[in-house]
Amino acid sequence: MKKLALLFTLLLSTLIFAQETATKKFSPPAGNAAVGDVYGSNVSLNSETNAISAKKLDKKLKKSKKLENISVVGKVTDVCDKKGCWLTVETDNNEKFFVKMKDYAFFVPTALKGKTVVLEGNAETKIISVDEQKHYAEDAKKSQEEIDAITQPQEEIRFVANGIKVIK
Repeated sequence: MKKLALLFTLLLSTLIFAQETATKKFSPPAGNAAVGDVYGSNVSLNSETNAISAKKLDKKLKKSKKLENISVVGKVTDVCDKKGCWLTVETDNNEKFFVKMKDYAFFVPTALKGKTVVLEGNAETKIISVDEQKHYAEDAKKSQEEIDAITQPQEEIRFVANGIKVIK
């Protein structure tokens, strides 16, 4: 009887732990995204002072389809509500570009929305499939009408961040 009770307790503990882990695993990290907070790798001081605007990023990508080890400053307009695994940054001309985290190694809190950040990583212009566009539209909780309107691949700036630092 003691063995059965021990086995039951062990099984129950495992189930509770698994549920807590699953819940934490599928939600963005907590946090206020305060000035100075860093997500991912540390953003170097050089990156902060030499960061280019999103408008300059667009111009540079017209000349070269891929840029490595670049720093960009911009305002976060959206963050994945499910995990904090992607965000969008607004450019100077009110367009947006998409940011993913390198190797899916870190996530950001939804409180990052509206903050100005420095991104450190790689940027490129890519053709994004209809399926991928729809996936991210669903993550962003777009309406079914907006999702259904996505019918063509689209060329976009994609940024893969090694690190992100809140500066405003």
